[in-house]
Amino acid sequence: MNHSAAAPYVWDPSFADAPDCLLSSDQCVIKAQHYFVKGLIEIPVIASDEVFTWGVWVSLSRENFSRAADLWDTPGRESEKPYFGWLTTDLRIYSHSTINLKTYVHTRPVGERPLIELEPTDHPLAVEQRTGITMDRVREIAGALLHGAGTGTGTESG
Repeated sequence: MNHSAAAPYVWDPSFADAPDCLLSSDQCVIKAQHYFVKGLIEIPVIASDEVFTWGVWVSLSRENFSRAADLWDTPGRESEKPYFGWLTTDLRIYSHSTINLKTYVHTRPVGERPLIELEPTDHPLAVEQRTGITMDRVREIAGALLHGAGTGTGTESG
């Protein structure tokens, strides 16, 4: 019921040894100029208590990334206002690119990944987040992911 990208779409493995780059399970910095956090797009599964989750990366401004990093281990951080960001995960199962969709990053309690809210547009991913998906759609997504139509970077499923 979930699928996760290992890195932002713009990450290159050659960055791994660069002193101005960082890739952890939650945060990414590229050339000390581009900042990303990992969060979850949650999609309700209709007629069930299940939620399908995309683990995605969102770019943040330097200021918002610094603020989020400063509060990373601070109880009560979930009271922060949402941070604006751009989706930087290519979910290739969608016919329209998911790169650079507008998002809001909602911080959650310590130990929980942020919730990623997509701007309410007519993009199929944004529509699915708002309206939910059927279990048949979950199976369709799983089948597409198994056959290589996943994300633009390494992925993890669970």
